[in-house]
Amino acid sequence: MPLTLTSPITVILGGVWALLMLATAVVWQLAPAPDSELRQRIRSWWLIVALCSLALTFNRIAALLFFGLVSFLALKEYLTLIPTRHADRRVLFWAYLSIPVQYYWIGIEWYGMFIIFIPVYMFLLLPVAMVLIGETQGHLRAAGTLHWGLMSMVFSLSHLAFLLVLPQAQYPHVSGPGLVLFLLLLTELNDVAQFCWGKLLGKHKISPTVSPNKTVEGFAGGVVTTVLLSVLLAPWLTPFSVRDALLAGALIAVAGFFGDLSLSALKRDLGIKDSGNLLPGHGGILDRVDSLTYTAPLFFHFTRYLYF
Repeated sequence: MPLTLTSPITVILGGVWALLMLATAVVWQLAPAPDSELRQRIRSWWLIVALCSLALTFNRIAALLFFGLVSFLALKEYLTLIPTRHADRRVLFWAYLSIPVQYYWIGIEWYGMFIIFIPVYMFLLLPVAMVLIGETQGHLRAAGTLHWGLMSMVFSLSHLAFLLVLPQAQYPHVSGPGLVLFLLLLTELNDVAQFCWGKLLGKHKISPTVSPNKTVEGFAGGVVTTVLLSVLLAPWLTPFSVRDALLAGALIAVAGFFGDLSLSALKRDLGIKDSGNLLPGHGGILDRVDSLTYTAPLFFHFTRYLYF
């Protein structure tokens, strides 16, 4: 079934591309060195925006494959960071296999299985597979870290894809890609807004031991900016009333902040700065989807509960 690319989505995607072109021109003036971090960030943003645009304009299967690939890359990067036992190689295979299965439930629109497959069935299956191997040393750590990875990188992120298949017949101007675009824009722009406001006004650190650059002023500025953007974009992409747009913007801003902070705590624990080098200037895939691991499930259930 092809995704419906409505006129508002076309306009907003065009605005994103225009904004990226403007940012590119500014950065090329401010950072003339070809290998500067700012230029690397912009190049990576071109790739990210291009892939997301393609995912939202092709048919549903292509979009699900794209988001499934994001979950795979995120889980793979996570598993390269945390210590895993040599004996658990077969268990990791089952963990990876859960990704296509989880996205299959989305493809056939089976919400009941989608919502319990990883939290219930994989939660029970993976420790059983570990027990059958017979290795007891480090069992609790191995089971806990693997399940946390599955919950964050597969289950949480897969909520983004399920927005594509919510039944929107009662809202003619709303489409699955529109809801996905709304969530992606607000989550990513919230990160940018919190960074910019923190640089401009930041004085009071929120959690200096976890993320020294995050400040109360940056957080507050990001929340206000994201809420305003939510009110502006909601009539184009969502069925939200003004009140619900305000709530959705606040939810995404606060959840995105703590998603970012959660991964920062993980990296501090592991003694690393970036989760990888897949996206030059940004770090790894986890550095870009950290906020989404919190915003995607919360926004999905907020939207589904109120409107679908």
